[in-house]
Amino acid sequence: TEGLKEVNLVVHAGEIVGVAGVDGNGQRELVECIAGLRPITGGWLTIGGTPPHRALREPGLLGLIPEDRTSQGLVGDFDVAENLVLRSYSRAPFSRQGFLNWKAIYQHAQRQIAKFDIRCAGPMVPVRSLSGGNQQKVVVARETESDPALLVAAQPTRGLDVGAVETVLALLRQQRDRGAAVLLVSTELSEVLAVSDRVVVMHKGEIMGEVEPDLQFMNQIGRMMLGSRLAPPEHETLL
Repeated sequence: TEGLKEVNLVVHAGEIVGVAGVDGNGQRELVECIAGLRPITGGWLTIGGTPPHRALREPGLLGLIPEDRTSQGLVGDFDVAENLVLRSYSRAPFSRQGFLNWKAIYQHAQRQIAKFDIRCAGPMVPVRSLSGGNQQKVVVARETESDPALLVAAQPTRGLDVGAVETVLALLRQQRDRGAAVLLVSTELSEVLAVSDRVVVMHKGEIMGEVEPDLQFMNQIGRMMLGSRLAPPEHETLL
């Protein structure tokens, strides 16, 4: 795939893998390939054994928090309830014989608003009227509703205030703790270190290495972000 070079990455159930790096080094292409939004021209990728082009259509496989919630994650003129069922409106109980079941849709929205503490005047207000943090809660609520095997979060805290950032990161931890595989792509290194179980660094479409999320590895992370590949441990060095 254009923008990526021989990326080899496995995300296991029950862990958060953080992808660090300067913006524009293949992170967007990686997310789009995983989500089936960009064709894969070499190699292979599966989510629980399913090709990515089908993963977004099948409940329980993939949840996607896109990097731009306003243009990619939400329909601003739709109300909160409608945005919460963008992935599931065609299935029961939200649809019957081709007709939307509005009672079920709004009851579902009220439950999700309470569960995720979405601050809004009600399920019928346009989602564009919500604060950035509450808009992101709508996206997270929708994308985690089916308990996906893999949750991909691309720049999930961009543009949010401190309180909203902590809320979103806590929601990612909850997904990890229930057994989901979580891929966190962020240019905010402090956030990647705070929530990840492993950290990989991308530069010019390549993964330069992997480290533990520990401040003692800051120098190595910085060098990898600038293009230096992480040297293997001494016992793995090839002579």
